[in-house]
Amino acid sequence: MFGAETTMLPSIGWAGFLEWEFLLQAFAALVLAVVLGSVLAFHPTTARTVDTREEAELPKVLIMYALVGAVIGEIVLKYGMVVGFVIFGLGGLMRFRTDAASTRDTSRLIMVTLIGLIAGLNLPHFAVMATIFAWVLIYVFDGHPVCELEVHEIPKGRTKDASNAYRTVLAEMKCKLISENKQFSKQRIDYVFRMPRAVTQDQVHKALCERVPVDVRGEIDWEIE
Repeated sequence: MFGAETTMLPSIGWAGFLEWEFLLQAFAALVLAVVLGSVLAFHPTTARTVDTREEAELPKVLIMYALVGAVIGEIVLKYGMVVGFVIFGLGGLMRFRTDAASTRDTSRLIMVTLIGLIAGLNLPHFAVMATIFAWVLIYVFDGHPVCELEVHEIPKGRTKDASNAYRTVLAEMKCKLISENKQFSKQRIDYVFRMPRAVTQDQVHKALCERVPVDVRGEIDWEIE
């Protein structure tokens, strides 16, 4: 049954770049998906409960999945449910056979696979559009990486002072603090913050090592997404 329907799939090719009506409609659909995904991803009540790096990264993942959904919708709209079954099969294969490091990497893996599928379906115009959308989102997202900083072995009884000192240096480096968790019994502080585009991890690390007073300084461990 699927074989008979597959032979009827249209082949548009490079002439698709002249289909302005389809390009505008697809562009509007992708923009709408990203905008609506952002509305839910950055819900104001959610921001108040973020205290880990994974939770801070979740809005980016949700927006990327909104884009993935819009791309799938456009393909199915163009080619019908046959392609929908193909995408469903690819999703199952990636879910159980691919070891992605994070949900962020999984969303990008799915996006790349869809772009390849679109190109294979001879829709180069839509493949280019989807690639540009994904590229812009990745550029925006990765320009402000979310970092998790663990400060341990703080001098006994100086956790509060250390917290103020480290927070001050992070503010001076234009880092946006997302959460701070002080563990007085372990002389440890966990920070989750977003780095600005123009600042690197090495610069922040150097500033923390040089500007935090020695009497409240601890050891630093990093995790960056």
